[in-house]
Amino acid sequence: MGLYTKLPEDIREVDVIVAGGGTAACIVADPSLHILVIEGGQNNYNMPNVIHPALSVTHLLPTSKTAIFYKGNKAKQLAYREPIVASGGTLGGGSSINLMMYTRAQRSDFDSWKAPRWSTENLLPYLKKLETYHGKGERDYHGYDGPIQVSDGTFRALNSENEFIRAASKVGWPEITDLQSLDANNGIGRWSRYVSPDGRRQDTAHAYLHPKLQDEKHPNLHVLVESKVVRVLFDENKRAVGVEYTPNPDYQPATSPPPKLTIMARKLVVVSCGACGTPAVLERSGLGDPVVLERAGLPVVVNLPSVGREYLDHHASAYPYKTSLQPHETIDGILSGRTDITSLIEKNDKILGWNAIDVAAKLRPTEADIATLDSDFFGDHSDIPVGQYATVFNVTAYPYSRGHIHITGPDLSDPLDFDVGFFTDIHDIDIKTQVWGYKKQREMMRRTTMYRGELAVGHPRFPDGSVAACVEIDNPLRDVQDLQYSPEDDEAIEQWLREKINTTWHSLGTARMAPRENFGVVDHRLNVYGTEKLKIADLSIPPVNMGANTNNAAMVIGEKAADIIIQELGLKQ
Repeated sequence: MGLYTKLPEDIREVDVIVAGGGTAACIVADPSLHILVIEGGQNNYNMPNVIHPALSVTHLLPTSKTAIFYKGNKAKQLAYREPIVASGGTLGGGSSINLMMYTRAQRSDFDSWKAPRWSTENLLPYLKKLETYHGKGERDYHGYDGPIQVSDGTFRALNSENEFIRAASKVGWPEITDLQSLDANNGIGRWSRYVSPDGRRQDTAHAYLHPKLQDEKHPNLHVLVESKVVRVLFDENKRAVGVEYTPNPDYQPATSPPPKLTIMARKLVVVSCGACGTPAVLERSGLGDPVVLERAGLPVVVNLPSVGREYLDHHASAYPYKTSLQPHETIDGILSGRTDITSLIEKNDKILGWNAIDVAAKLRPTEADIATLDSDFFGDHSDIPVGQYATVFNVTAYPYSRGHIHITGPDLSDPLDFDVGFFTDIHDIDIKTQVWGYKKQREMMRRTTMYRGELAVGHPRFPDGSVAACVEIDNPLRDVQDLQYSPEDDEAIEQWLREKINTTWHSLGTARMAPRENFGVVDHRLNVYGTEKLKIADLSIPPVNMGANTNNAAMVIGEKAADIIIQELGLKQ
C-alpha cells in the first residue's frame, strides 16, 4: 500500500503533487500518473466515527482530531465573539466529517460563475459521473454507476419527517420530490444522503483513493498523511517544481525547529487545501496581495491581490424543540453520551447509518415577507435534560457579507488574520433574513403534532410578558395562529443571532476562478495566474455562493479538475 506517515527514501520526485488530501484532492489523484497526495491529517480508513453516519457530530467536539478549527477575529457585530470555523482535517477532508446531506447547487449557481466550460450543462456529466443515485427523480439528471452512493441509508425517522412536511405545507411550502434536479426550489423535501444503502458514509477517500491503494494495481499512487504543506516551490520562471512540507506535530514527535522537507514535481502541482487552507499555502509561496505579503515578511513572487479575500460561507442558526418522539426516533442518546456506542457498533444497529437529517428545504421569502424584512452548534449535550428533541437549522444560502483569511507570518505556527465577515453587509439584510427564518421555522414546528414546546436554552431570551415567549406543553397545539412579535421581541431575536450565528462549514471563494482583472486567482483551466504548472482544485475557486451544501460542488470540482489534468498531460481516461 502506498500510504505513509513518512515518505520512503526513494521517493524524491513524482509527476504530480496534490497538496492537500480533502474532498476534491482524493478525486484529482489519478493513478495513471506518478502522483503524491500530501494530507495534514490522519488516515481515515475505517475510522468508526467516519464510516458510521450517526457519529458524525463527534467531529465537531473540541477534542476532535479529524477537524481543523480556524479561529476568526473577535467581531463587534457578533457580540464580540471569536467565531470558529471547522474544516476537514483528515484524509477525505470535509467529505469524511460532514453531515452527508446530498445537496446540489442550482443551475443558476454554476451559470453565475461565468467561466468557460463551467456552466451547469458543462458540469452535468460530472454531476452524474460521480454518483450512484438510489433516490426519486428524473433519471436524466442523475447518475447510476458512479463511486459515490446516494441513498436513504439504513434508517429514517418517518414520524417526524412526515409531520414536518405536513406542517410546512400549512405554512405555504409544498413537498417537492427531487429538490436536487438543478432547477427545483422553494419547497421542502425528503433528503437523500451520501450514505450507502448498507449505512456507510460515502467520503471520497473511501470511494476513490482507498480501493486503488489496496488493489496492488496502482504502484504509482502515493499518499502521505500527517504532513502539512508549507509552500509551493518555484524556479526562476515561476514554474511550480515542488512543495515544502513538514510532519504534523499533532501526530509525529516534534523537534525544534520542525524539519522542512521537500518533494519535487516533474509535471504539475495542484493545491487542494480548501477555502481556509489554500490561501495560506499560496501566500507563504509568495502569491498574494503585496501588502499582506510584506506584513508577513515574505517576498512577492506574483501579485495576486484576491488571494484570501471574498471569503464566503452560509450563515446558520439552530433551534431545538421538545417533542413527543420516542427514543429510537432521535440521536439524543448518542449526543448526550447516554447510549453505548460500542454496543451499537457490535450490533450493527441501523441507527448508525442515519445522519439524523430527514427533511430539508430550499426556500425564499415571498414579496410580502420581503416587505417585512425592512422593518456553538454542538455544545455540551450532557447538560440537556433527558428527552427527545428535534432541531431546525436555518441557513442563509446567499449572504451579502464577505470576509477574508490571510497569513500574518511565514510559518505554519503564525496566527491567521481571519475575518468571517458575518453580518457585515451595510443594509443588515443578512440578519433580517435570519430573523425571518426564525419566525417561519417556528411556525412550522408549532403545527406538528410532535411539538411540545421550545427548549428555551436554545432560543432567544424574550422579554417578560412576551406572547412569543418559549412554552412547554403536554399536548399538540390546536387551531394554531401565527405568533405576533413586538419590536422588543425582534430585538431579542437579533441579539440572540449576534451571539449565536455560526458557520455551516461551507467556506468558499478565497481563490476565485475569474479574470485576473476581476480579482481572479485562477483561470477556467484552474491555472494560477502568473505561474506555470500550478493549479488549484477545491472550494476556494467558486467566485460566488451557491444555494446548497458544498460537498457536491467540491466533488464536481475534483472530477472536472481531474479531466482537465488528464487532457493537458495527454493521458488516457
